[in-house]
Amino acid sequence: MTGDAALLDPRHASCVYGHDVACAAFQEALKAGRLHHAWLLHGPAGIGKATLAFHLARVLLKGETLDSPAGRRISAGTHGDLLVIARAKDEKRGRLRSEITAADVRPVQDFLHHTATEGGWRVVIVDGAEFLNRFAANALLKILEEPPQNTVLFLTSAAPGALLPTIRSRCRLLALAPLGDVDMRRVLPDLTAEQMARAQGAPGRALFLATDKDGAIADLSKKILQGQSLNTDLLTQIERAVRDADGFALLCDLLGEGLADQARHAARQGEVFQAEVLARHFTECEALRRETEQMNLDKVQAIRQVVQILAGN
Repeated sequence: MTGDAALLDPRHASCVYGHDVACAAFQEALKAGRLHHAWLLHGPAGIGKATLAFHLARVLLKGETLDSPAGRRISAGTHGDLLVIARAKDEKRGRLRSEITAADVRPVQDFLHHTATEGGWRVVIVDGAEFLNRFAANALLKILEEPPQNTVLFLTSAAPGALLPTIRSRCRLLALAPLGDVDMRRVLPDLTAEQMARAQGAPGRALFLATDKDGAIADLSKKILQGQSLNTDLLTQIERAVRDADGFALLCDLLGEGLADQARHAARQGEVFQAEVLARHFTECEALRRETEQMNLDKVQAIRQVVQILAGN
């Protein structure tokens, strides 16, 4: 999948695949003059929520053609009527911060106090709204409560339940589903059948899984899911896996996927107690992941705890 990561950059996407219903709903509201001031685009991670948000922004800002003046400014991040809020990069750690802060949201107020530079709409994209911390969420809520005219906010979220109910209630919800096989092939034509199945209709997930180039993290996750006890060899593999910035996230993702599959299989076999145990393990592991990422805790220690949970220790 060489080069596909660049093709999936939401700022540079020339079209949107798999979300025709959502696009049509937006276009219908726009043509009818009933455009809601805030839209919450929600669905599983990696299915193109940010890509759709940028596409809809291009519709409003007349930049749908990438090589048009407005289109080029949107791609370059220099369009005066578009503001994007997302998790900032932690330069010291070389990865995204664990939350969107009030300082990240503060520029929205200043942006909306100015007249649109090109005399039309002003657009704000909040990518990953579930990462808003309490102060940032409250700051955004004030904006949603009293939105200026000719302003549209697009919020994307893979976990809309994590948002304040008052934020959700002020947005029009657009539920996005995973892509079908045909659209997945159009986005990533080089996907193998195995990669297609594991991607679960999410191009972004396919690229994420592809970061495990030698399959070492996938092999490690299988060992942990099989209940292997912690020994020197397993600990060495864990330390090697989480050394990379994305290694911890990928390992946790694969462990979560495996536990969910095991729970579903147990339920189908009528093994209700085992399914409940696996579901509880899934919840415990996800909680460990969130705590570790948010508090920047020891990742090796977190995986050791997961090993102990799954080994029954």
